[in-house]
Amino acid sequence: MGKILLLRRKPLVVLACALAAALMFYVVNYPYAATASATKRQLPIYCVQRDQKMVSISFDAAWGNEDTQQLIDILGQYDVTATFFVVGAWVDKYPESVKALADAGHEVMNHSDSHAHMSQLSSDQIVADLNACNDKIEAVTGVRPTLVRPPYGEYDDHVISTIRSMGMEPIQWDVDSLDWKDLPASEITQRVVSKVQPGSIVLFHNAALHTPEALPGIIETLLQDGYTFVPISQIILSGECGTDYTIDHTGRQCPC
Repeated sequence: MGKILLLRRKPLVVLACALAAALMFYVVNYPYAATASATKRQLPIYCVQRDQKMVSISFDAAWGNEDTQQLIDILGQYDVTATFFVVGAWVDKYPESVKALADAGHEVMNHSDSHAHMSQLSSDQIVADLNACNDKIEAVTGVRPTLVRPPYGEYDDHVISTIRSMGMEPIQWDVDSLDWKDLPASEITQRVVSKVQPGSIVLFHNAALHTPEALPGIIETLLQDGYTFVPISQIILSGECGTDYTIDHTGRQCPC
C-alpha cells in the first residue's frame, strides 16, 4: 500500500516542481517583460535628455483669447520664445492673434482642428483633421506646423503612429502648471519651478486666470537658476527615431 501511495505522489511532486519553476521564471522575468511591453508602445515626446539647462514653455490655445497679447508682451519683456499649440477653430476666430504670435517670433503649432478626442477617430480622420489645422495656420503665418499636441493629452498607438506618418512629431509635457484649474499665481509658480529639470517641456494655457500673473516670476526664477528658454522645435532632438534617438518608457527623448 505504501508503494502505491509513493507512486501516486510522484506525478504530483513533478507537477508541483514544474509549477514552482514556472512561477520563479515569471517572477524573475516579469520586470523585463513589463519593460519590453512598455518600450513597444508608441509614445509622444514628454521631455528631452539634455545636459544643458534648457527648458521649453508651451501654451495650448483652444477657447478664449483674453490674454494672448499680454502673454506676448510678458514673453517679449524677457526675450523668451515659446511654442503655442492652437486649435484650427481658434485660428478661425482669432487670426490676428495667430499672426501676432508668429510676428513676435513664437512657434505656432497644431492642437487639432476641432479639439476632438483623436483616439476615437480613424487614421484617415486624424490626417484630415490635422491637415485642416495646418492649412489654417500656414495661411496666416506662412509656416506649416511640424509639431502636434493631441487634444486633452489623449492618445493611443494609432494616434501617435498616424501623426508620425505625416512627418510630424507628437508633443506632451513633463511639467503641468495646472493653470486651467485657476490656481493662485504663487501655487502655479511653485509647481513649475520645483518640477523643471534640463529638457523639460512646461504646459500652460492662454486664457487661464492667473497665468499672466505667475509667468514673470517663473521666468525670472529659472533664468536666475541658469536656464535658457528655447521653443520646442529647438529642444527636441532631430533625426530618426531608433537611429538618432530613442523615446524611453517615460516619454523622455534620448540620443542614441
